[in-house]
Amino acid sequence: MRDVDPPASGLAARFHGTLGGFTLDVAFEAPARGVTALFGPSGCGKTSVLRAVAGLHRFSDGFFELGGDVWQDGSAFRPVHRRPIGYVFQEASLFPHLSVRRNLDYGRRRALKGGAAETIRFDDVVDLLGLARLLERAPGALSGGERQRVSLGRALLSQPRLLLMDEPLSALDRFAKEEILPYFERLQDSLGLPTLYVSHDIGEVERLADHVVLMAAGRVTAAGPLAELQARPDLPLARMPEASVTLAAEVVAHDAAYDLTTLAVRGAQLLAPGRFGAVGSLRRVRIAGSDVALVRDPPQSSSILNCPPARIVEAAPHGTGMMTVVLALGADGSGARILARISRRSWDHLHLGPGQPVFAQIKGVALVSQPAPEG
Repeated sequence: MRDVDPPASGLAARFHGTLGGFTLDVAFEAPARGVTALFGPSGCGKTSVLRAVAGLHRFSDGFFELGGDVWQDGSAFRPVHRRPIGYVFQEASLFPHLSVRRNLDYGRRRALKGGAAETIRFDDVVDLLGLARLLERAPGALSGGERQRVSLGRALLSQPRLLLMDEPLSALDRFAKEEILPYFERLQDSLGLPTLYVSHDIGEVERLADHVVLMAAGRVTAAGPLAELQARPDLPLARMPEASVTLAAEVVAHDAAYDLTTLAVRGAQLLAPGRFGAVGSLRRVRIAGSDVALVRDPPQSSSILNCPPARIVEAAPHGTGMMTVVLALGADGSGARILARISRRSWDHLHLGPGQPVFAQIKGVALVSQPAPEG
């Protein structure tokens, strides 16, 4: 399947108003490709933003633009049926009396009847989402993960320029989530559609998002690339117990004798157990702050495979006895940033401080993406 042509530029949103007793006051921009996650606790306004983008909520003080196409500007408002969006809800709202094939075709026929060009084709979506063996089944005979894949397929066949996903995995158990996430990843690799993805699950964000809009109490607290926001100690992501940084990595070598893969990130090469894709392919890796220790001198003997040079960028207290330390990989500190969670005692006794060269003993490098099964 060829990439869907992305908008010439990204999207820009601004909404201010009240919904019942809730006040929404948000403004953000996002790239023209990939997944932008709206992330924050339940009740912070994520779904309200998504519904405003869709045209389901109308704010008199609102603005939305996608690739130079303005959908709302104050009182000028494009109705929902004229917005080229695909919307995937928490529950897969399939027609129970129609087969999977006819559910999928419903979105396609409706879009073509409205004059949309067929840039996303039926057979391509079936292949992309592994739906071939499900086409003649009724929705009631599908698992939760299968229903959501069909719901996503129907949304894609509506020929959207923007995909909206409102916690599409929240109704699924952990095993069903693991089944469907690789398909979501394949979708972005294949289409590159700009996507707004609502979630309060940091694991989903780490696997899928390129860009993040952090929200709290109806407001945007920060927005930017995922890895940049994860490495900012002033933001909630770095203060979470499971604080980590998600990095793009290229597979550069395999060691068959020890079943290891060498992954290149900015400023370092890291070893990870297992074989992850062909040389030259891209993966996402997760490095948890709790898995990083700091040493002043390179260790002479250690069972820890990864100990790249780095420089301390900044540090902030975490609780009463811990420090969250931001590191830039590479001897000159020009590489990717990661976190280390160490004790204040270690910080003081090692006489650590910003700008100081150290070695980062990384106990674990976790792969957070994997290929979807075929068919």
